Amino acid sequence: MNWVNFPIFALISVILWIIGVIVYYYPSKYVFKDKLANIIISLGIGVLGIFIVILWINLDRPPLRTLGETRLWYSFFLPLVGLLTYLRWKYKWFISYSLGLSILFLILNYIHPENYSKTLMPALQSPWFIPHVIVYIFSYALLAASAIVAVYGLYLFHFKTNFKINILNLSDNMVYLGFGFLTLGLLFGALWAKEAWGHYWTWDPKETWAFLTWMVYLIYIHYRKYHIKKINGPLWTLALAFVVLLIAWFGINYLPSAQSSVHTY
Repeated sequence: MNWVNFPIFALISVILWIIGVIVYYYPSKYVFKDKLANIIISLGIGVLGIFIVILWINLDRPPLRTLGETRLWYSFFLPLVGLLTYLRWKYKWFISYSLGLSILFLILNYIHPENYSKTLMPALQSPWFIPHVIVYIFSYALLAASAIVAVYGLYLFHFKTNFKINILNLSDNMVYLGFGFLTLGLLFGALWAKEAWGHYWTWDPKETWAFLTWMVYLIYIHYRKYHIKKINGPLWTLALAFVVLLIAWFGINYLPSAQSSVHTY
């Protein structure tokens, strides 16, 4: 079983997520309605998780090498973050957006099917490979969730009158956790680089944009600390920070400087 079976697993997950969202919003007085929706959405996440495990076994390597494989992990982590956020803060709109974004990445993987290479180049055959990529993807999922909150917050701030400060508090929690994993990703990457190429840091284009991403979110954290009552500025900073993250993730591949990058596999 490999990428040929991806559409089946993806379709099952998407159907379960859509049903789960419908159950969330279906007008009913039954107490167990939301619990049922949580179970259905969890099943959709589980189906995608099973595919990742099967693919891992089939490829005989972690499916973390190509852009499509990282999109697959992104599609797995986003609904997981959305569900955990809902269980903690009860934002139904947030889990809907998270699921929608995850479905978008599944569609992108369907439109651009993956290759079937089982091999890893020598630089990727390192014990740091798996933790480096997984913590990065998890941090990306959390920071994408914070960007969703920021965009929603900007919409409420500029076009509605019911803006609530707890929107910013939610984005803060996402950024703090995502920034922690982002920092771990940088550290793991430096240790991996030392083992593979003999240097912790070489200002490779990918490394440079990863550092810029880290800096932008650090700016946001300090901005929020010293301007607690500001609303518009932090929301815009958070939304633009995600643009920098997207460049660091895959936008760098389209820049001329990336042709000489050791991160082009």
